[in-house]
Amino acid sequence: MRSGAASFLKVVAQNFDVLAGPVVSLVYPLYASIRAIETKSPEDDRQWLTYWILYSMMTLFELTFAKLIEWIPIWSYAKLIATCWLVIPYFSGAAYVYEHYVRPFYVNPRQTVNIWYIPRKKDIFSRSDDILTAAEKYIEENGPEAFEKLIHKADRESKSRSSSNMFYDDDHGY
Repeated sequence: MRSGAASFLKVVAQNFDVLAGPVVSLVYPLYASIRAIETKSPEDDRQWLTYWILYSMMTLFELTFAKLIEWIPIWSYAKLIATCWLVIPYFSGAAYVYEHYVRPFYVNPRQTVNIWYIPRKKDIFSRSDDILTAAEKYIEENGPEAFEKLIHKADRESKSRSSSNMFYDDDHGY
């Protein structure tokens, strides 16, 4: 009887990551997310929304690099430890990762990249309405000298507006 219990504990210990992984990464976060929805506090909503964002990113990473990850023997334990850090409210790991790594990427406009931008192709059936095409069309119709005059005129008007705004602000104290 003792050897049966000992072998059971040995199997549990050897497969701890397989058994604890779903509980830590899915069952508890699901329960905590439902509780967060039912409270009025935005802090727990933020924690669990952030967790699910990071969980999705980890899952995508694992799916993308599955062949490479299977060669890392401690991956499942490292993932379990990282998930515990993200999930356990004492650490607030999900909020930390989001605030320091994910949020700056999306909030800082200098680092924003439009991944949906697809340059339009020029062909005889569709006309692109971007600024370069408009400039090329204007040059074709009016010549390069007319285009240069247009640019200088716009530049003078811009400078005139900015200097009149400064004059207006100085006179009226605005």
